[in-house]
Amino acid sequence: MHTETIAIHAGNLTHSTTGDVTLPISLSTTFFRDEDGGYPGGHMYSRVSNPNRSALEKVMTDLEKGADACAFSSGNAAGMTVFQALPPGSHIIAPDDMYWGFKKQLQSIFEGILSIDFIDLSEISEIEKHIKSNTVMIWVETPSNPLLKVTSLSAIAGLTKKHRLIFACDSTFASPCFQNPILQGADIVMHSSTKYIGGHSDVLGGILVTAAKNELWDKIRNIQQIGGAVPSPFDCFLLLRSIKTLAYRMRGHAENGMALAKHLSVHPKVEAVFYPGLPSHPQYEIAKQQMSGFSGMMSILVKGDAKKVVNKVKLFAQATSLGGVESLIEHRASVEGPDTKTPQNLIRISVGLEHINDLIADLEQALV
Repeated sequence: MHTETIAIHAGNLTHSTTGDVTLPISLSTTFFRDEDGGYPGGHMYSRVSNPNRSALEKVMTDLEKGADACAFSSGNAAGMTVFQALPPGSHIIAPDDMYWGFKKQLQSIFEGILSIDFIDLSEISEIEKHIKSNTVMIWVETPSNPLLKVTSLSAIAGLTKKHRLIFACDSTFASPCFQNPILQGADIVMHSSTKYIGGHSDVLGGILVTAAKNELWDKIRNIQQIGGAVPSPFDCFLLLRSIKTLAYRMRGHAENGMALAKHLSVHPKVEAVFYPGLPSHPQYEIAKQQMSGFSGMMSILVKGDAKKVVNKVKLFAQATSLGGVESLIEHRASVEGPDTKTPQNLIRISVGLEHINDLIADLEQALV
């Protein structure tokens, strides 16, 4: 089936006695056992599994062309579960331009437990120099946050296969509509489902999808079920509802994103635009090869005070997060704190689904 059809039908796991077309919300925390002690409904306790979570995991498995999926209460919880599943003393190679929440995790929570090299993964020739005897995983984020760097998935897959490493990819900025890392050699794909998967800025969540059910995946599933950082049935219901329109929303985000990127790329008050869909992007050819669309995420470098620009917008919401139907804008360095390496004149933009002319007009008056 095509993505649009999978998104609408793959999560419809049950046929209720009342004939619901849409999967109802199952709020029960515990489920009946039969006379032999089994669970005829397939669920025992909602921390372990729940009909709504199972449906969410099924549709995400199918969208990412994987073997199984685990849903979590946040993107941070999903990523942290991968790190928790690694043996103590493991070495990880991660991108230098990386979502600051995961970087903070690795530098603080896993300090003394894991060792990490943060390097530019867009420079493939440099990666192999950092592989050590205890390296177990390369964590990729493509496109990256906030500089929108693109890493070649096929090149990373070649390295991880050669050295027998785990290949994990944060694909949040792309969504499963525009990029399927498993088809290009990744072992695990991660999404903050708070973002494009949810798409309405009203639900928190994270997803991991695996290419194969193996020992690592068993550890991840065990951490999910025993650790208990799982989404509520209502959160799963909201995500399932949103996924049904994901493919069509992503087309709108990509169309608006491209139009705004082109406009800003020739703006006299803008030094640079970081958007993988522009031919001027350093990894444009790689992006074209592994992405079918470029979503609505971009960053720009402005000439002058970036904070003044984000404070002058009227339609864009000055707020953290991304991927919602409303357009968001933020001075990223302020969010990341005093130790940030993000340029002070960088503004990150999540282009929503408003009319593009209105978005352009709002930025025009803010850039004056």
